[in-house]
Amino acid sequence: MMVEEREYSNNEEQLVVFKLGREEYGVSILNVQEIKRITEITRVPYTPEFIKGVMNLRGSVLPVIDTKKRLGIENEEYTEDTRIIILKVDEVSIGMIVDAVSEVIAIPQDKIEPPESVVARYEHSFISGVGNLENRLIILLDLVEMIGIGTEAK
Repeated sequence: MMVEEREYSNNEEQLVVFKLGREEYGVSILNVQEIKRITEITRVPYTPEFIKGVMNLRGSVLPVIDTKKRLGIENEEYTEDTRIIILKVDEVSIGMIVDAVSEVIAIPQDKIEPPESVVARYEHSFISGVGNLENRLIILLDLVEMIGIGTEAK
C-alpha cells in the first residue's frame, strides 16, 4: 500500500486508519513500517492469548498480535481485506492484525479529544484519544500500552 506524499502542518496528527468490526481506529503513521496481506502465522505456546504467533518478515521473526482479542472485541474470520500492519514502537517491531486498512488522514490536534472525555478512566489504557473528523470518530491507540512494552506479560 503506497502512502500519498502530502504537506502536513505541525498541529496535525497523521494517522493510518483501519477497521476492527464497524469501528475505525488510528495509529500514528510514524509507527507504521508497512502493511501486508495476512500471511502464515506460527502459533507459539505459552504466550499471552492476544499473541497470535510469529511471522517471517524478510528473514526476521516478528511477533503478531490479534488486535481484536487484545481490545476485547468479538473476533470474526479473516477476509480478503484483513491486513497485518507492521509497527515499530520504541525499537520493537510487531505485526498487528486488523480487519481492513482504510486510508491515511491528517487530523488537526484540536479535533482530538482526550480518552477520559469519552470512556471511564480504567477502560482507556489502550486509547490515547478520539479523533472527531467530519462526523467520524476515530479511536487512537496507545501502542506502547497495547503491545505491552516494558510490562511483564501476565
